[in-house]
Amino acid sequence: MPVSGSWATPENMRRIARRADELGYHGVWAFQRLLYPEGHAMGPVYRSVQDPVVALAYLAGITERVRLGVAVLNLPFVSPVLLAKQLSTLQQVSGGRLDVGLGLGWLPEEFTASGVPMERRGRRAEEYVGLLRRLWTEDVVEHRGEFYEVPRSHQDPRPATPPPVLLGGTARVALERAGRIADGWISSSRADLGTIDQQIAIVKEAARGAGRDPDALRFVVRGVTRVRPADEGPLTGSYDKIRRDVEELAARGVTEVFHDLNFDPEIGDPEADPGESLRRAEEALDALAP
Repeated sequence: MPVSGSWATPENMRRIARRADELGYHGVWAFQRLLYPEGHAMGPVYRSVQDPVVALAYLAGITERVRLGVAVLNLPFVSPVLLAKQLSTLQQVSGGRLDVGLGLGWLPEEFTASGVPMERRGRRAEEYVGLLRRLWTEDVVEHRGEFYEVPRSHQDPRPATPPPVLLGGTARVALERAGRIADGWISSSRADLGTIDQQIAIVKEAARGAGRDPDALRFVVRGVTRVRPADEGPLTGSYDKIRRDVEELAARGVTEVFHDLNFDPEIGDPEADPGESLRRAEEALDALAP
């Protein structure tokens, strides 16, 4: 979805989402960036980003079929009780179409501004995901953990079907965590797509070791897709070449690829021409439709 840069307007979100719905795409995706520290070198794609939960709630009301995903929400920045409530409501108003991607965060300034430490993020995630699932499924929840405490309480209304929880992360411990406790794994924008099968294998082995079915997991790739005259790497080049790259990813064990044009600096830059960005995105929507 257009959530980053000059083209990330409500009108453009509406046009892209509705067209994706019509063309039979499986899902539309957003991402999160809480802050952009002054002078940071992370790149222009992160400079101006809409909130993904609000954006997806907006799209839930103007689409009929397409799933609504976020890759990823950084879980340390809000309490699990608040996020459980927000996502439960979004799952309900969307008719059960939500896919929840969660991450640990990596930008120190965002942790400082959120009032939480960066240390022990992995252990925090384990407790967080478990608490989310309990809040979505149990009538009464009481929790006293290392990071969070919930007095004996109801949190209603609960979703009829809890949304799938997918985890991000690239370190081996993060991949193993996804295999043990999540419904799948989401790659980052910097993932080496040539070795993605190796990361998938780590997730699957961890799932197997935890007594879970590895074939039931989802493996979602953020496709940093750039339409160019020449082959310049994975998911970059002509439409035919990008389609072949998607087929190759499927052969490596990937179950879903979403094309993220926000990460093309010619489209997602705050200084890009928003009209031209939308034109190119609509062309790509038609050319890459399933």
